[in-house]
Amino acid sequence: MARLAGRKILITGGASGIGRATASLFQHEGAAVAVLDRGAGDWQGTFVPVDVADPASVQQAVRAAESALGGLDGVVNAAGIFSAAGLADTTAELFSRTLAVNLMGTFLVIQAAAPILLASGSAATIVNIGSGVGITPTGPGSTAYVASKGGVIAMTKALAMELAPSVRVNVVCPGAVDTPMTQSFLRDASGSVDPTIANRYALRRAAAPEELAAAILFLTSAESSFVTGIALPVDGGRTFH
Repeated sequence: MARLAGRKILITGGASGIGRATASLFQHEGAAVAVLDRGAGDWQGTFVPVDVADPASVQQAVRAAESALGGLDGVVNAAGIFSAAGLADTTAELFSRTLAVNLMGTFLVIQAAAPILLASGSAATIVNIGSGVGITPTGPGSTAYVASKGGVIAMTKALAMELAPSVRVNVVCPGAVDTPMTQSFLRDASGSVDPTIANRYALRRAAAPEELAAAILFLTSAESSFVTGIALPVDGGRTFH
């Protein structure tokens, strides 16, 4: 049986990376999916353009997704940007932009979607994408990114309390994932995953986007019906290794 049969789910950042893998898996599991992103990429289903850092754009896109799907009972916030810059190299503009997309964008989408989810009359869900570095930073650098993802984790817990019992809110915290966003630092000159990165993980490798999508599916499906407010590391053992 399809695990998301009849569900109507909005996925930001769904044109590439973790969001794209999640959109494909959710469709396979029976959900009606609307992808919200800056561009559609190779996505062939329902697509709505959005700038998640722009409140007016988010409001319009969420309403368009609701109309296209005939309702809405799930949200996955996978839109995000990354910077490896440390303190000295993080400008105010870079810090603000990173938080605007990763943290404010997640907030704006939830704020726009929450009244629809609360009125859906079903077991609605929100799954945010945090990061393992938002729990335990691996070392120096990525100042703005770490701050943004730590904020997503804290906000998830607050909203799990605020939106209960009608809406479950959880956050998945990836480690290194092999996506277009990570190519600049994940692979070495030979094209292999940099061993200095892989060795931080008990499983000695980066994740495929589909492995994160499987965790997001669990937190969206009825299989996690008694789970809310958790930050789930899906990181090959980095947070304990």
